[in-house]
Amino acid sequence: MKTILAAYSGVKKGSGSSILSALHDLPSVPWLTRSKIMKNLQAISVLQFVLTFLAMGIGCSLLLMYMFCTDCWVISAIYTAWLIYDWNTPKQGGRRSTWVRNWTVWKYFRDYFPIRLIKTHNLLPSRNYIFGYHPHGIFCFGAFCNFGTEATGFSKIFPGIKPSLATLAGNFRLPVFRDYLMSGGMCPVNRNSIDYLLSSNGTGNAVVIVIGGAAESLDCAPGMNSVTLKKRKGFVKLALKQGADLVPVYSFGENEVYKQLIFDDGSWWRSVQKRLQKILGFAPCLFHGCGLFFPESWGFVPYCKPITTVVGEPITVPKIEEPSQDIIDMYHAMYIRSLKSLFDNYKTRFGLNESDILQIQ
Repeated sequence: MKTILAAYSGVKKGSGSSILSALHDLPSVPWLTRSKIMKNLQAISVLQFVLTFLAMGIGCSLLLMYMFCTDCWVISAIYTAWLIYDWNTPKQGGRRSTWVRNWTVWKYFRDYFPIRLIKTHNLLPSRNYIFGYHPHGIFCFGAFCNFGTEATGFSKIFPGIKPSLATLAGNFRLPVFRDYLMSGGMCPVNRNSIDYLLSSNGTGNAVVIVIGGAAESLDCAPGMNSVTLKKRKGFVKLALKQGADLVPVYSFGENEVYKQLIFDDGSWWRSVQKRLQKILGFAPCLFHGCGLFFPESWGFVPYCKPITTVVGEPITVPKIEEPSQDIIDMYHAMYIRSLKSLFDNYKTRFGLNESDILQIQ
């Protein structure tokens, strides 16, 4: 109260010094502290990411259709024509934007958890790579922050290497959302797109594939250290056909940021989830985090748990146009051993126990 009266007195006397002095004391108010403001900005940056991926594609599609029924139909017609003309761009290297990848909002996003990127070995710009990212988590926060932005300094940590995060091909059919994804250097996770990046785009390319995909997200929860990999061999075949080195990547903490209700295999709810996954391309998970401004409440904002992404040692892969199943199986087994070794070497540094093991499903 005294502070307010002092400020008021300064106003009456025409002196600005008293006002400045009073305002200087305001940060002592709990909800105006610098740390609180920073934390809220970080939470907002993460929430906008979640809402963007949940609603931007559908929202822009509905808006485009609505505008066709209004006086703005010309704008919709022009954009639709452009969409048809530009349809194959996502499969041909995309259209990344250094400006978008360096947005300040991604630094707030990084610092919320926080997220870190760890290099264990150098990567040669004269080679191409396929990064196998594990685990999927609910929203792949670590994959997006490390490889879809420059928030953790990927280009400085791995000079000469250009990452392309592969995501659902269906996302690139949605207006505006597709352009947003391409600006971050993302590409469809299909053979044509990956083949182009590894064969027609020079060297120094790193295609990041979340190997477990949507199926793996159904099993992610705090304390779970399992990856869906045992029958996932398509990425190994792609690597052999293009002569791209395989690089295992594991994100410690990715499964810790949301709590999920996991249903038993064979249950009715699990069957529904798997059926919807096949239809929609993503798994409908029942999960929750915390509230935006009240961490003790439930909400869509993930919990503040550190995510540390460790990029492992590359496995040199020869170029074989038609690899036999035995060769594919051999390199797949090598990849699994390398991933397990990466997990075991770093698990105790990032919050796990020596007794924890990585389960391969």
